[in-house]
Amino acid sequence: MEITVLAENTTECNMPVEHGLSLYIEVCGKKILFDMGETELFSENAKKLGKDIGGVDTAIVSHGHYDHGGGLEKFLQINSKAKVYISRYAFEPHYNASGKYIGLKEELEKSSRLIFTNGVTNIDKGITLYDCNDMKKICVTEPFGLKAVHNGKITDDDFRHEQYLLIEKDGKKVLISGCSHKGIINIAEWFKPDVLVGGFHFFKLDAVDTLREFALKLNSYNTEYYTCHCTGVEQYKFMKNYITKLSYISTGKSIVI
Repeated sequence: MEITVLAENTTECNMPVEHGLSLYIEVCGKKILFDMGETELFSENAKKLGKDIGGVDTAIVSHGHYDHGGGLEKFLQINSKAKVYISRYAFEPHYNASGKYIGLKEELEKSSRLIFTNGVTNIDKGITLYDCNDMKKICVTEPFGLKAVHNGKITDDDFRHEQYLLIEKDGKKVLISGCSHKGIINIAEWFKPDVLVGGFHFFKLDAVDTLREFALKLNSYNTEYYTCHCTGVEQYKFMKNYITKLSYISTGKSIVI
């Protein structure tokens, strides 16, 4: 399995970056696009990296925020065959702490290419989506001011629109998460994957004691972590002191699992 970062906040190889995430996954002869970043950048970087977006078999939007689904319209234009798996709640309006709209383009909800998910969705053998909305949390999560509209009312986002991709191959469990809004500790506990790839959503967390506690808990699992995007570079550097198997992936980088 090879995972290539098409878009992320940082780069080590002089590629254009943005606040967003897009991963190109090649596994079992299939090509999966997990998230499309904030803009069309994912497609531009894909060309530079020799990845054919038109040849993608399956696309997934991890949750209903613009920095993960902002490139959805572009994807639908340049790929005419792939179904896009997205939560049934993804097009609910979403706002940040300052009241700015951070959701998806509402008109895209009408696309016949979308497969709306709920609960557990089997895509193919060993490739499954989970929203974990019915799972019990062992760690309380903080919405950090993020809001959603439920039944016409603005409320703290419960992130019911977020889903996770589990790939099971050769006895190994690889979990892909966009922002881990439901709590990276909860997600690690629910799946106990061999490898976990994605953002931890710690970039707004500056309490050293809390971050250390989270890092030590993550280190207690027999999991290899590849983090990015909303984790925060400084937070990553701090946790690196406490998590044995922790790496950062940036735009243009590929990892083989």
